Amino acid sequence: MTFSVRRLAPGDDRASFRSGNADLDRFFARYAGQNQFRHHLGTSYIAVDDAGVIAGYATVAVSELAPQALRRKGSKLPTYPLPVLRLARLAVDERFKGRGAGVLLISAVFEIAAQISAEAGCVGVVVDAKPEAVAFYLKLGFEPLEVVAGELGDRPQPTAMFLPLDEWKRAAGSR
Repeated sequence: MTFSVRRLAPGDDRASFRSGNADLDRFFARYAGQNQFRHHLGTSYIAVDDAGVIAGYATVAVSELAPQALRRKGSKLPTYPLPVLRLARLAVDERFKGRGAGVLLISAVFEIAAQISAEAGCVGVVVDAKPEAVAFYLKLGFEPLEVVAGELGDRPQPTAMFLPLDEWKRAAGSR
């Protein structure tokens, strides 16, 4: 099975998408469209199979990262906020898990980050990984960030993680 990635379109059927995470499914069904088409808060990209069924989605938005959150020794990054692409949400439909749709979406996110880097500046991708997804992001090379502030109260605390664009490019070249 092959997947292709494209931007979410207004007519795409999001109602039948089921990732197994009610929050991610609710966001995709109810808010992804209005955030993208009406409010311009982020853009969702979808992985679709050969029949056009949505296998997964990734929502991204431009953001910034405080350099003190990076634990990197010897980093030559400036001391002011760094431009990044935030992977706000990523989910794969239960019917398609383990078939590569998630990794394909991550690759598309890094292609977008590379385009932004060339046009306006972007040093990498940040994700607030849900506890059950931390291992997935670690395997891809993301590193946990030091969180300075921003507790969520009664919701599970995500792990803020970062992967520099140049490291993704190096790793992608060895795949």
